[in-house]
Amino acid sequence: MAIKTAVVIGNPKPLSRTRKVAEALGAHLFGPLAQATRVIDLASYRDDILAWPSDRMDAVNAEVAACDVVIFASPTYKATYSGMLKAFLDRYPANGLSGVVALPLLTGADHNHAMGPDVNLAPLLTELGAIVPGRGVYFVISNLDRMDEIVAAAAAQYAENFNRVAAVALQVQSGRQSGKAE
Repeated sequence: MAIKTAVVIGNPKPLSRTRKVAEALGAHLFGPLAQATRVIDLASYRDDILAWPSDRMDAVNAEVAACDVVIFASPTYKATYSGMLKAFLDRYPANGLSGVVALPLLTGADHNHAMGPDVNLAPLLTELGAIVPGRGVYFVISNLDRMDEIVAAAAAQYAENFNRVAAVALQVQSGRQSGKAE
């Protein structure tokens, strides 16, 4: 069964290193399970992202909200994510990402902001109703030569988290079904 996936890149620079890291994480995590992963490079929407209303942005927001899993990626700006990503996420109403599994990813120059994905981006995604299944990924850009190794480890951790949640869900479902029979 294929899953619907997307990668949303909040870097104002098109075809950025952040995009490269996010796409690599998606490839390691989803592989052949994903339908063609939709990459949404917000730099391509810079003229529309602050336009209200915008049919073009409404369509992109709806497409992301209909995904099973989305990687939200941004370079680190002032210890948090980019304004471009924030503007995109601000277009959602309360619970606008309900049911979406969201994976926060930030890139940066050094480890000084390594908690950024968890302290800044994950709470926003949760506020929008998304499910954040574990720690976010912080990738130090000087490690591009080790990108494959680093994103493979992050993907393995997410896969383990997915397996744990799935096991609990099966137990809960089984318990509910056995409770109905009594």
